[in-house]
Amino acid sequence: MTTPARDAYARGADVAVGLVTSEQVATAWDEPSVLDGMSVGELAAHLARSVLQVEWYLDGPLDDQASPVTAEGYYAGLSGTSDLASSLNTGVRARSAETAAQGVAALVAQLTAARERLRHRIEQEPTDRRMTVRHQGHTLLLDDYLRTRCVELAVHTEDLALSLGSDVRTPAPTLAVAVEVLVGAARRRHGDDEVLHALARRERDGTDALRVL
Repeated sequence: MTTPARDAYARGADVAVGLVTSEQVATAWDEPSVLDGMSVGELAAHLARSVLQVEWYLDGPLDDQASPVTAEGYYAGLSGTSDLASSLNTGVRARSAETAAQGVAALVAQLTAARERLRHRIEQEPTDRRMTVRHQGHTLLLDDYLRTRCVELAVHTEDLALSLGSDVRTPAPTLAVAVEVLVGAARRRHGDDEVLHALARRERDGTDALRVL
């Protein structure tokens, strides 16, 4: 079954996989990226996890007692996003370094195989399919989890492209989902008044309401 979330994810994943598996990444693997504290290889591994984790969590244990959170709720509940030393960001860097440690050839092989399996698998999953994100402890519907991955694909495809001097960009449907999720998270976190100020009256935006990540 194809849904708008699944289609947007597929488009973004294909572009991300093409970038991660490019010769540019292999050549610049140990060079610093545009993100503090992450090499190009670690950033590529972090981007790759937006494909790898979908399969891992589909195959992983489900907390069937948990009420699913939405993609917007997933991001609204994050804390420490702008603090490099926060547990959130240190965890991201640690997981990225762990994935990158296998080296570029192994990552490329793992990522390419996972994307091909997911290409068919995702379309076969029912609309009520749920999955539990182990390191966050959240349970989401598959489509909502894919919407969170659209955010990660959009943000980090750009990060990696800028690190490489590449003109690769996220597809429009993926980008639209990412913006929708992040604005929705901002509304949940700060309320519509503050989001309105951030969009239309910046002089009254005292909370930096549109900054989610």
